Amino acid sequence: MEKKKLVVLSGAGISQESGIKTFRDSNGLWENHDIMEVASPEGWRRNRALVQEFYNQRRKQARACQPNEAHKVLARLEQRFNVTIITQNVDDLHERGGSSHVIHLHGELSKAQSSKNPDLVYPMEGWEIKEGDCCELGSQLRPHIVWFGEPVPKMEEAIDHAATADYFIVVGTSLQVYPAAGLIDYVPKKAKKFLVDVVIPNSPLTKDVFCLEKRASEGLKHLESVILGEL
Repeated sequence: MEKKKLVVLSGAGISQESGIKTFRDSNGLWENHDIMEVASPEGWRRNRALVQEFYNQRRKQARACQPNEAHKVLARLEQRFNVTIITQNVDDLHERGGSSHVIHLHGELSKAQSSKNPDLVYPMEGWEIKEGDCCELGSQLRPHIVWFGEPVPKMEEAIDHAATADYFIVVGTSLQVYPAAGLIDYVPKKAKKFLVDVVIPNSPLTKDVFCLEKRASEGLKHLESVILGEL
């Protein structure tokens, strides 16, 4: 019997339970930095050393964190469902938690890319990108992160998965970050939709959505029993 398709859109809240901080924690500051200074092409042009050091530290921090129960629940669901995770997070906690099909909308800390050609992407062995580390074109390597003002190259792939979901779970995000929040508009009307977050927004996007105002791990453990109980 073919497995039903379960698509998950995950956000900062699921990583936060593992100890990873987000810029939303402090009124637009990310680890005490103005978000535009460390997550925009303009910031990169102004102070490349600052941007590199910022992501080197984020990479080091992420590698010290471990997957939490929410990540493990999603991995377990692969036993019964065809699971695709679409994440706004740039850490690799979903993969380390056991999930096998993860689409990173905003890039990945564990990779570097050419500052000249964004299609040239390289896996990283260590946690640092240093000045003078260059791609095959001779240009400086930069973090493989989708910054503000840059296109989201994995968006079309994400839309294709959302459009074929039998179940769609939004976890750890309040559907305020676009274009990712718009994925729910592509989910079939017959699909069952769920939202797990500590704050449920009063939004038209939550219409026909079963909402759980809980932390990611607690909410997903509850949903695991609900969804499996329907099979």
